[in-house]
Amino acid sequence: MKFSEKQIKLILLMLSAIVVFLIPVFIKNQGYIQIFIVVMFFMYIATAWNFVGGFAGVLPLGNAAFIAIGAYTSTILFVQYGISPWVGMLAGGIISAIIGIIIGLPTFKLRGAYFALATIAFGEGIKVLFQNIDKIGSVNVGGARGILISYSGDSFANFQWVSRIPYYYIILVMLIILLAITVFLMNSKMGYYLIAGGEDPEAAASLGVNVAKYKLIAMALSAFFTAIAGTFYAQWILYILPKSVGSIDLSFEIAFIAIIGGRGTIIGPILGALLLKPLGELTRTYLGGALPGLHLFILGLILVLVMIYQPRGIQEVLTKIFNRFVKKMVTIKRS
Repeated sequence: MKFSEKQIKLILLMLSAIVVFLIPVFIKNQGYIQIFIVVMFFMYIATAWNFVGGFAGVLPLGNAAFIAIGAYTSTILFVQYGISPWVGMLAGGIISAIIGIIIGLPTFKLRGAYFALATIAFGEGIKVLFQNIDKIGSVNVGGARGILISYSGDSFANFQWVSRIPYYYIILVMLIILLAITVFLMNSKMGYYLIAGGEDPEAAASLGVNVAKYKLIAMALSAFFTAIAGTFYAQWILYILPKSVGSIDLSFEIAFIAIIGGRGTIIGPILGALLLKPLGELTRTYLGGALPGLHLFILGLILVLVMIYQPRGIQEVLTKIFNRFVKKMVTIKRS
């Protein structure tokens, strides 16, 4: 039976999806499942970052702030008012989208490093606020102590389970939905306008593209989906601290993963997280005590090397290797 290159790629994609879906069936160790969750979590937030940092052509370095907003919104609503985290997840996403637009209005007028510095200031400002505010009226924010989420038993409505497996499938579904939205948008008129405005804003504007409008839409989408990840993190860990959900280290890590993988591409953030997060987790586990922050140093070093030798990210090399493999398979089938 003969297969075209497109058919072989589709078959390989389906096989990969089946393998990912069946991982918890064959791997029972909760520690390994946890590692897979971490990898997919970073795939998700790097893909959300890519709306602005990749397709819109700017460099946000404060996206952890939206994770913090999402985490605190859903957690406060759940712990203090008994509102389901699923509802709080949407509330945090909407609040973050609005804040993203408000932040984007002045900052998108900045160019280069000035935009990056402005987003760093925003991210650090959000973290400092959560660290130093204990209460806003009757609302307990927790301050530097953070907020502990009490475990109330396995419950879909409460977004809580003892096993890691439900979290695995939830983040997998979240990732698939976000990738589907990304593919749809990037193949739509909005996606073409967004990419054109990111690559050459002046040329795009001269052709009638409202560059600022589409960048604001990208910022709102990025903030919304990033905040949803904040709710997932809060219910997954059951404890949030300002320095864990809103740190500058986390913002840098998100950006590094997307850039090293290949910013402005759909597969780039996926490959970046798949290759770099296990390395980061191993470094943090075995060397983090003696050399804290070493994983960020390694990511920075890899980033420098990629920018010098492979400025479009590792996705370019891996895509070429994959295409050659598919062509060889086609040749074998035909012979």
